[in-house]
Amino acid sequence: MIEHPIAPVYNEKSRILILGSFPSVRSREVGFFYGHPQNRFWLLMAALFEEKPFADIPAKRAFLLAHGIALWDSARRCEIRGSSDASMREIEPTDLSPLFAAAPIGRVFCNGRASFEIYRKFQEPRFGPAILLPSTSPANAAWSLSRLEEAWKVVREALV
Repeated sequence: MIEHPIAPVYNEKSRILILGSFPSVRSREVGFFYGHPQNRFWLLMAALFEEKPFADIPAKRAFLLAHGIALWDSARRCEIRGSSDASMREIEPTDLSPLFAAAPIGRVFCNGRASFEIYRKFQEPRFGPAILLPSTSPANAAWSLSRLEEAWKVVREALV
């Protein structure tokens, strides 16, 4: 079993929560979410909010907090081969209650189907429904960055 090594990003002003499934090998190595250079999450966030690309982890964290975005993953522990969501087994869900207790989170968005299915199975009864968004992973090559922007604009709209 691999334990999730990255702390959630949130504060008392976080109004939405974006959940991934479980950190990739590269994210675990760098110690922050969406650490693989080909994952389009950070490019997408910069485009959606008309920001310059983020220089480093502190800039990414500051961006999230400044915009009221909490970020974490649906699974806190699992068996996984490499970074493949499809290989996830023996999944233990993340305890989201500290985030919901500390922040006025009104919407939950899931980055990809694996995150969404874990959330639906373990967390939706307690925290309400989530919105499934197409994965920003490089494995989701069918979705261009512009197509992802169109689907993900609901994140920006939820913060208006």
